[in-house]
Amino acid sequence: MKIWVDADACPTVIKDILFRAADRAKIEVTLIANHFLKTPPSKYINFVQVNSGFDVADDEIVKRAELKDLVITADIPLAAEVIEKGCIALNPRGELYTTHNIKQKLNMRDFMDTLRSSGIQTGGASPISQNDRQAFANNLDKWLATNNK
Repeated sequence: MKIWVDADACPTVIKDILFRAADRAKIEVTLIANHFLKTPPSKYINFVQVNSGFDVADDEIVKRAELKDLVITADIPLAAEVIEKGCIALNPRGELYTTHNIKQKLNMRDFMDTLRSSGIQTGGASPISQNDRQAFANNLDKWLATNNK
């Protein structure tokens, strides 16, 4: 099992949790982004830089991720694609995307896109809270306990 990170927009605090988990659990964590990211020295942490462009990093994650791998992303369409491949998708706020909730998430995303394109201000996401970090760490630990044997 591996962990794939949609790293372009992943908060630093979440990457730090993943870096610690990689060494602790001895599991491969690969960050994929279209700009350079500094990672700590570790045989379990990898970085892949892809070309700039719409969904280039997402497409690389979909290409590389395999059954039961964990994908860290806030990108709902990417989460839907990896779930179709049998992967687990977890957003940086600790929420698991599942076959049961992904269609609802996609519909809400499309609805919000429609509102924004019609000129309605919908606001942005709030900063990652301590509760979000804890939820992320808890779900990461559950996945590690179940899949890293």
